[in-house]
Amino acid sequence: MFAPDKMTIGVFFAIESYKGDTPVMSRQVELARRAEQLGFAALWFRDVPLRDPGFGDVGQIYDPWVYLGYIVAHTSSIALATGSIIFPIRHPLHPAKAAASVDRLSQGRLVLGIASGDRPVEYPAFGIDFATRGERFRETLRYFREVLENSFPTIASPLGQFDGIDLIPKPYNGCIPILVTGNSQQSLPWLAENADGWVYYPRRLSHQEQSIKDWRRLTQQYCPDTFKPFTQSLYIDLANHPDATPEPIHLGFRLGRNRLIELLYALQDIGVNHVVLNLKYGNRPAAEVLEEVGEEVLPRFAAHAQVAEA
Repeated sequence: MFAPDKMTIGVFFAIESYKGDTPVMSRQVELARRAEQLGFAALWFRDVPLRDPGFGDVGQIYDPWVYLGYIVAHTSSIALATGSIIFPIRHPLHPAKAAASVDRLSQGRLVLGIASGDRPVEYPAFGIDFATRGERFRETLRYFREVLENSFPTIASPLGQFDGIDLIPKPYNGCIPILVTGNSQQSLPWLAENADGWVYYPRRLSHQEQSIKDWRRLTQQYCPDTFKPFTQSLYIDLANHPDATPEPIHLGFRLGRNRLIELLYALQDIGVNHVVLNLKYGNRPAAEVLEEVGEEVLPRFAAHAQVAEA
């Protein structure tokens, strides 16, 4: 998915255009396999625990860990990314066990996007105070990493006491890359020091460019000589005419493929390393859009060769 000064492309589940907040989830395995064949770098999985009609999108409907395991069994090389697991509403042992299991079963293909959550209505259902989500996010991440990256660690935490026991399996390559989405109630210096990468939402190019410059400066300050990628989402409604002028839609554009290519080059130029496409608001069949992007756009933004070994 990631390399300095380069860009790759991923796609969100549901790989589908749909009205309202709930996709049909038809032909998803077929489309996931086709995305892998076409050269998309990653398949992305949402985490929307409960349906809030005011939110407007339930993602791929299914529990992300169950669905990750299902898609692992039907793919072989494409990266599997979460965008994003809501950390504060879970005890860290649960996502740690699930993430390590998916990572081992996929032979190291998991890239874990995490977030603090932005839907206050969900928190009372889990018995958790929405106002404390920032502090709980930090503590969950600390606990999560301790049990995944160490054998028989001793942890004293408000979330639990861990001693004389161990969590298995461990990740395929010893750790799982963690991308934080948005600010997750944290400062940018904290993100630069503690995250392996940053996921943000589409904004005007000038604003995005400044955010990336700040990110690069801080990551080099806190983690010298360490490349930490920048990722963003992009909703697209791909027009039939390849030169159709961009028209704004929610968090993206209706545009032709040539204008999409121009936009992606512009994002690459300001330092975006991965763009994940969301097809929800499309007017054309998702399978048709997937083919056109795969055949006409992806050759310019090819996935990188796999180099990690167990």
